[in-house]
Amino acid sequence: MRDTAEWYRSFGEIEARGQSAIYEEWALALAADPELIRVIDGLPLQKRQPNLIFAVSRLLGAPEGGYAAFREWLLAHWPQVAEETMMRMTQTNEPRRCASLLPALASIPGPLALLEVGASAGLCLYPDRYSYRYDEREPLHPFDGPSTVLLDCATTGGVPIPTTLPDIVWRAGIDLSPLDVRSRGDMLWLETLVWPEQEERRQRLRAAIAIAREDPPLLVEGDATSALDALAAEAPADATLVVVASGVLVYLAFDERMRFVEAVRALGTDWISLEGVGGLPSVSASLSDGIAPRGRFVLALNERPLAYTGPHGQSLDWL
Repeated sequence: MRDTAEWYRSFGEIEARGQSAIYEEWALALAADPELIRVIDGLPLQKRQPNLIFAVSRLLGAPEGGYAAFREWLLAHWPQVAEETMMRMTQTNEPRRCASLLPALASIPGPLALLEVGASAGLCLYPDRYSYRYDEREPLHPFDGPSTVLLDCATTGGVPIPTTLPDIVWRAGIDLSPLDVRSRGDMLWLETLVWPEQEERRQRLRAAIAIAREDPPLLVEGDATSALDALAAEAPADATLVVVASGVLVYLAFDERMRFVEAVRALGTDWISLEGVGGLPSVSASLSDGIAPRGRFVLALNERPLAYTGPHGQSLDWL
C-alpha cells in the first residue's frame, strides 16, 4: 500500500502539477486514502498506474471535478473500472515528442525507414508531416508547406536544429494492442488519455490523427522483442532503418527490457530512445551524474545521451 500511495503522490507532485489541476488533486488525495489504495492494490502492479486508472474512469463517465465526487463515483463503479482497466493500457501517443526526436533523426543519413516500438496509433511515425517551431525561430515546415500540426519546443544548450525535415520512405510500428486511426473507439481512448484540462494537446492530437488517416501506418500486433526482426526485414533495403522507443521501455520488466536492447543491438541499425533516465542502464551510466532532472526524459542515439527533454516534447535541453 505504501508503494501505491507513493506512486500516486509522486504522480501528483511531479507529473500532474502544473499540467492538470484535476489529476494533481485526485492523485494527492488518493495517495492519502487508505480505502481506495487498498482497492487499487487488488489490481496487478502495471494496472495500478495513476494515468491508467484516471483515464479509464473518465472513459466510463467519472465526473471531472473535485476529488470527493470522483471518489464517490469510483467506489460505486469499481467493478466496471477494474474490468476495463484489465483490457486497457496507457498508449499516450503524443505527436509533440517528434520535436524531441527530430534533431537525432536529422543526424542520420537518409532516406529513413522508421520502426517504432510501442507505437500506439503510430502518430510519432510522421515527423516529416509536422511543422516545428523551436523557441522563437522561424517555423520549419514539410516540403509541401505548413502542416496543420505545429509543434512548439523550448530549447537550451545549442540544440542542432535541422534546416530540413528527414526523408522518410517507410514507417511501421509494433504494439501489444495497436490503435487504428480509422476506429472511432480507438481514437476516443487515445483522446481520453489526454489529461482533462489539456485542450491544446487534444486539438493537436486530432490534427495528427487526420494526417495519419490520409496514409495509415503499418502497425503489427506483437511483443517489442519477438516481432522486431520480422518487421525490420520489411524495411526497404536502400533506406536507413531507425528503431524508435519513446516512453515505452518503462512498461517492460527489466529482463524484457534488456532482451529488447540486445535485439536492437543485434540488428546493427541506428536506434533512438526517449525514455526516463532509469529506462536504459547504458544511457544512465553515460550521464555525468546518472540522474536526470525529476520528471524529464533522456533523448539518446545508439545509447549515447543527447539531451534532457520534456516527457511530451515541450522542451529540449542539449547536453
